[in-house]
Amino acid sequence: MGRPGGGRPILRQLGRDRPAARHAVTLDFMERERHDDTDRLRVSDREREEVVELLGRATAEGRLTLDEYTERAGAAHAAQTRGELARLTTDLPDAPGRPPARPAGALAPAAEKLLAVFGNDVRKGGWSVPDRIDARAVFGDCRIELHEAQLPRQVITIEAEAIFGNVTIVVPEGTDVRLTGSAIFGDKKSKLSGPVTPGGPVLEVRCRAIFGDVVVRPPRKGKRWW
Repeated sequence: MGRPGGGRPILRQLGRDRPAARHAVTLDFMERERHDDTDRLRVSDREREEVVELLGRATAEGRLTLDEYTERAGAAHAAQTRGELARLTTDLPDAPGRPPARPAGALAPAAEKLLAVFGNDVRKGGWSVPDRIDARAVFGDCRIELHEAQLPRQVITIEAEAIFGNVTIVVPEGTDVRLTGSAIFGDKKSKLSGPVTPGGPVLEVRCRAIFGDVVVRPPRKGKRWW
C-alpha cells in the first residue's frame, strides 16, 4: 500500500507551473493591448498614400479589380486610424511582386507636385508619370498633359485643387476618368465623349475647386497613351 500523499509531487509540479502559465497569459494580454493601442493611433497623409500605392500595385498585378481598388482607395483616403488602414490590406501580401516594366530609361518618381501661384506650372511631353500627382493652382494655372507620357501603372491618382485658378488635365478620348470632389463657385467637368477604351489606364481625379475650375479634356490631336 502506497504512502499517504503519494500524489503530492504532481501537485507540487502543477504549483510550480502556474506562475509560468500566468506569465504567458499576461504577456498575451499585454500584446493584444499593444496592438489595440496601435490600431487606435491616428494616421498621417503619408501613411494613407503608402496604402493607396500598395493597392495600386496589387491592382496592376491582378490581385484586385478596378472596382475593388476604387472602393479601398477611397476608404484609405478617409481612414482616421491605423486599424482602419490595416483592414484594407489584410488579404494582400506585405511585399507585392515587382510592378510592370517601365519604358526603357524611365524611372517614375514616387509623386509629382505642381504648384502655380500667380503663374503657370506645366508637365508635358514624354515625361514619366508617377502613381500620384498633386496639383494646386492659386491665382494660377496647372496643366497636366498625359497623352504623350510614359505610364508605369494601371491606376493613376490626381489630387487637383483650384482656388481662383485652373487645373487642366489632357488625356486621349476613351480614357477611363473617374472625377470626384467638389466645386464651389467653380466647375469640375470632363470634356471627353464616347465610350471608355478597354484595357487602358484608369485616371482617378479628386478635385476641390473654389472660384476655379478642374477640367479633363482631350488633346488637340488624337493620340493614345498606351
